[in-house]
Amino acid sequence: MVSVGQGVLLFSLLLSSLRGLAGQETSDLDIYSFLIKSEVSSRYAITVITSRVANRANESREVDFHVELPKNAFISKFTMTIDGKAYDGVVKKKEEAQQQYSRAVSRGQSAGLVSAVGRKLEEFRTSVMVAALSKVTFTLTYEELLKRTLGKYKLLIKARPKQPVKHFSIDVQIFEPQGILFVETQGSLTSNDLASAVNTTQSDREVHVHFSPSLQQQQQCFGCQEKGLSGELLVVYDVNRPKSQGDVQVVDGYFVHYFAPSDLTRIPKNVIFIIDHSSSMRGTKIQQTREAMMKILGDLHEDDYFSLIKFNGHVTTWMPALVPVNSHNLEVARKFVEGIKDRGMTNINEAVLKGVQMLSSFLESEAQEGSASIIILLTDGDPTIGVTNLDKIQANVKQAIRNRYSLYCLGFGFDVDYSFLERMALENGGLARRIYEDSDAALQLQGFYEEVASPLLLDVQMNYIGVANVTQTNFSQYYAGSEIVVAGQITDNDLETLTAEVRAKSRDNEVTYHEAFPESDRSLDHYIFKPYIQRLWAYLTVQQLLEREVLLSGEQKKAARERALALSLSYSFVTPLTSMVVTKPEGEDTQVAHKPEEGKRSQGGHVGHQAQLRKQSGLRGHSVQHLYKRLGQSAHAQVHGGQSAPMLKHHDAPSTGKVARIVGADVPILKLRRVLVSNTPPPVTVTRLMPKANLLKVLMPAQGQNTPLCFQIEAPQNFVDTLPKKLVLKVLSDPISGVSINAEMLKGEDFLRVAIHYKDECHIEANSTGIKVTQEGKERFISWTSYAATEHCNGITLALQKEVLEVAAGNMRVDILRHKKSQDSFLWPAIRHQAPIANATGIMGQAPVSYHLKETTPVAKLKILGKEVLGTRDSMVDYSTHTKPTVYCWLVPFSSVVLESLQSVIVSQL
Repeated sequence: MVSVGQGVLLFSLLLSSLRGLAGQETSDLDIYSFLIKSEVSSRYAITVITSRVANRANESREVDFHVELPKNAFISKFTMTIDGKAYDGVVKKKEEAQQQYSRAVSRGQSAGLVSAVGRKLEEFRTSVMVAALSKVTFTLTYEELLKRTLGKYKLLIKARPKQPVKHFSIDVQIFEPQGILFVETQGSLTSNDLASAVNTTQSDREVHVHFSPSLQQQQQCFGCQEKGLSGELLVVYDVNRPKSQGDVQVVDGYFVHYFAPSDLTRIPKNVIFIIDHSSSMRGTKIQQTREAMMKILGDLHEDDYFSLIKFNGHVTTWMPALVPVNSHNLEVARKFVEGIKDRGMTNINEAVLKGVQMLSSFLESEAQEGSASIIILLTDGDPTIGVTNLDKIQANVKQAIRNRYSLYCLGFGFDVDYSFLERMALENGGLARRIYEDSDAALQLQGFYEEVASPLLLDVQMNYIGVANVTQTNFSQYYAGSEIVVAGQITDNDLETLTAEVRAKSRDNEVTYHEAFPESDRSLDHYIFKPYIQRLWAYLTVQQLLEREVLLSGEQKKAARERALALSLSYSFVTPLTSMVVTKPEGEDTQVAHKPEEGKRSQGGHVGHQAQLRKQSGLRGHSVQHLYKRLGQSAHAQVHGGQSAPMLKHHDAPSTGKVARIVGADVPILKLRRVLVSNTPPPVTVTRLMPKANLLKVLMPAQGQNTPLCFQIEAPQNFVDTLPKKLVLKVLSDPISGVSINAEMLKGEDFLRVAIHYKDECHIEANSTGIKVTQEGKERFISWTSYAATEHCNGITLALQKEVLEVAAGNMRVDILRHKKSQDSFLWPAIRHQAPIANATGIMGQAPVSYHLKETTPVAKLKILGKEVLGTRDSMVDYSTHTKPTVYCWLVPFSSVVLESLQSVIVSQL
């Protein structure tokens, strides 16, 4: 499913130059040219990013190409040119690309997927080895139809090349036949030191924005220095609309109709806000929801009617019916919103049906002709009480609404089943929107409401003569500041004019727009790239087919997918049905670029969103017995301090004894797997004479890098044999916060118990059946089957939701997850910090590390903590979330990243 974003072109070029051994500078990789050219013709944008990189070193270097592009965009072309030879990406059916991907994985290649979901972005990334004193050119093209929101089109370019670039320019050329109403340039690249580098010229129909900072400006601007520019260039504009019936363009047998009348009276709204206040909404979610609702209440129009419903396991209405907007009702509503607290479970079915019932009763008792009725649902989780079957809820809501009202579903965060909300909204004339957990969540909520605050037309129907294969022509509402776009093919070759008719309901009566439009002015050909209307039609058709396919079944669903697939392949669009196979020079990995789905992870282990990145922390791995079977499977000799030791390659089970940061994430991530054994490198004589056992494999996201590190913990076999059957490990001890965490595991099995101690005031012990909380000598118990519960214990807050116990103490949060394994359960502790812990010890208490990578085949050469080590590509399963993604990593020696000894992490009691 393709999500509908803000119509924003947003990208950033990140070329990692942190490659090399000790003493070698990153300047060996020189991005000597960085050019972005975006051509926008009648809202349809084709953007080409070209980056040229020279390897000035006397040996090979790996160059990463990383581009952020808008979620609505389709990649249509990618080429790498090395020593005059071009390597093109080829768009294939997803299943065919997946087979190629799977074959690469089976050969031991990384073949990692190269796309991931961000808040407004998707990422395309690939890498290639560049020979000494050679150059590589990356060229990426993607296409998107800009969407009008709140009366503006926005083109946002985020530039972050990470080093000064000799030839650096961003060119934006906009042509609008209707004429440019206004244009503004904003963003950090237009202010202060860089303002003189931005040049904007405008005529009646054209805008040209040119950004070309000198090397001196790139080096001396605030916050730039040796890392180069990092900022945004935002072009905001709108077009003239002299005709209420809109603007139609016809070129080479295809047409596009832009319809956005403004000479209309606003239609009053009947709106019900349904607000989830279950336990999972605690903290900033409920606070931001209250903040947003306060602002939204102030934005209601005086001719609107409104009401509020809050729900957890129970449904509570503010008023028994909708009431008019006036000062008294708004004041009472604000007090209701202020009193919303987080607690309990989630009953979505009853809450939405209650909202529908209130709207129906209101409309039956009040004469509300010419008004728009909408329901806005905000929730952050799946239903946990009442009707919990999603298909049943969807059917209940559809039957209750019966196409009379529009339902908008806002999903707060990533625990919610977004596809369920999307289906329910689309079935009922609305849309779904994800609200991201961030500091501006309240503004996101408020911004969404502003988009639907002023309906101008209802039941809009677009009709044309002599056309076929037309995109969507029926729309439930048209809102002020938005735009309806319809495209299609001309079937009558003799047609000289295209007749368009629009019928809709306004506030007072039914309206009809009727006009014949001649074929577009040939004098515009040098402005408009000729296939743009045809490509716009294909782009819009694929988008809408994929959206409609969510609601279809059987043969209809199959037909919609097949048509969308055929168009995607014909126009080389990377969509959810296709993938781009990125072919590399012989001997290197083949990579597959997928179009990710909202809220899902890419298959190669790249996490889909920053909020999901933050969740990658925890503890788990293979059993000791399973690891014993791997003995003797050494891959490469590890170089460390002049000693050599065998490195065992082992798939699965991440973990870490370090706190580290992922690029773009604001929370340190910790990962841990299995029993931890000595981190002190044994003398070379021991390594040769005594067999070893691998008791733990650890995954460690690395500071400043996208590919994490992983390492094998090794210990002499005779030492392993003397360990007790049940081991208690010191997971973390932080003298500043007063928090300490220990975990007990059965030798060769999983973690059975996890204990969290907060000073001497609160002790929490969790096992597979429940949680015991001890406070001032008194014990109380929480069952995992409670599903949603909140407790407090002397400065600690405990919240149980979906078999995850969240424990918050000061600036630290600990999650304990319960997982199923056959008929048994095991625990998984995950520590999340708001800031790095400076003096902490324990498996997860290490300081962050970073690495410099030089080569990737046949072994990687990395510099870690000032020392040179060898590593190999590996993969493992991450159990820190219930989705259990597979991640790729660089497998390095244990002693290169962990500084604690075995004696310091094995403790006597839980």
